[in-house]
Amino acid sequence: MSDAARQAILEPLIREEDLHQGIKELVDRIATDFEGDELHVIGLLRGSFMFTADLVRLLYRHSIPLVVDFMTVSSYGGGIESSGTVNMIRDIDINLSGQQVLLVDDILDTGRTLDFASRRLAESYPASLKTCVFLDKPSRRVVPFEADYVGFTVPDLFVVGYGLDYDGRYRELPHLSVVTSEDG
Repeated sequence: MSDAARQAILEPLIREEDLHQGIKELVDRIATDFEGDELHVIGLLRGSFMFTADLVRLLYRHSIPLVVDFMTVSSYGGGIESSGTVNMIRDIDINLSGQQVLLVDDILDTGRTLDFASRRLAESYPASLKTCVFLDKPSRRVVPFEADYVGFTVPDLFVVGYGLDYDGRYRELPHLSVVTSEDG
């Protein structure tokens, strides 16, 4: 672990209770849109794992039949800034042709990752392809991309928790915090 990640100073941004309420409202909208359809949920690892898990549990409670798979793409490495290049690490294992697809990511900032993953999934000719993000940082957009479903819109801050990390740390936090500085 880097010294910076070990000594980061965190300030709360979204409390656990508010986070879960926002996700519940988001799932209610998704469930209404996909009522009566089987939904193929594709989570982008690693950051979206907590968000994806909560989404599929809540969609189950809405009686939405699901198929779940994951892709791993990377544009960050170990830093806090995107490298600008998105790399496919692990592709999905399921056939999406003619299916209803929901692509889930933790954060939409530059737009590069979701644009890349959406284009890749579109090559499978799904019946529909929608995107869902836990967080949206519109001020960081480099590629013109808008998600169909957004949990929370946040300013240009470096955030951790609820699956988002700083050099592999803080994913386990049940709330969202801002890395305000590094001690030391």
